Amino acid sequence: MATLILGWLPWLLVSALTLYLLDLIVHSRRRLPPGPCPLPLIGSLHLLGDQPHRSLAGLAERYGPLMSLRLGAVTNVVVSSADVVREFVQKHDAVFSDRSIPDSIGDHRKNSIVFMNPGPRWRALRRIMATELFSPHRLDALHELRQEKVAELVNHVARLAREGTPVDVGRVAFTTSVNLLSRTIFSCDLTSLDDHGASKEFQHVIADMLEVAGSPNFSDFYPAFAAVDLQGLRRQGARLLSQLHRLFDAEMDQRKLCGTRDDRKEKDDFLEVLLRLGARDDDMTGLDGDTLRSLFSVPGYLAR
Repeated sequence: MATLILGWLPWLLVSALTLYLLDLIVHSRRRLPPGPCPLPLIGSLHLLGDQPHRSLAGLAERYGPLMSLRLGAVTNVVVSSADVVREFVQKHDAVFSDRSIPDSIGDHRKNSIVFMNPGPRWRALRRIMATELFSPHRLDALHELRQEKVAELVNHVARLAREGTPVDVGRVAFTTSVNLLSRTIFSCDLTSLDDHGASKEFQHVIADMLEVAGSPNFSDFYPAFAAVDLQGLRRQGARLLSQLHRLFDAEMDQRKLCGTRDDRKEKDDFLEVLLRLGARDDDMTGLDGDTLRSLFSVPGYLAR
């Protein structure tokens, strides 16, 4: 057996070398921007180091503001100049607006305007977010709410200072941001400045989601192995999203049981607007439960 393996070893090496050379030839004929010559299997992953942003800046000084970089089995084009970025995102945005999605996002990509590829449905959902949540008139209408939340934060910190209690600045700032957004969306606070357990848990869920989404994933560099989910990041992301969605489901179920809110003095919140749009929804936006949860997740990322 050992003799047989040794006999085939030279042929395997020659085959691997041949495939590598063919890959380099194909790579060179794709008219890609200049970049480092990729190594077999790993490409240029070894050049990123533990500070990829600094490594990419160093490579850009050598290969220019527009360079190609082979990471694993995926070829990337890196833009590091404001002028070149302007060409991509302003003059040719329709051509280059398609983007790769981290595998850890999983099924969330189907309904999230953050990760959906541009198209009619993406534009329809983006228009809803722009006109109903982030529009100038909506932000101006929330001026008093912002003042109220800042006053709550100042009073909370002042009380802790009088009591000589340490202030978890990260937690209280995060809680204030989340409650400001939840009041805009649901007309209620999702957590409390004094409830250390609930607010800390919610903060950890959002932080863990961002960490999972931003972690280097073998599946992103070698898409052929994505179905296996070797690092389990897709499963972790699905679990964290389900925790977050339970909060949204409870509020949506309560609102549906209560019916419309025409008798309320306050203006409609974001949830009420979406439920009303969903009642007369068309096939373009598809405001079902999964889409609503994905839309609510966007402010959670922003709060973090």
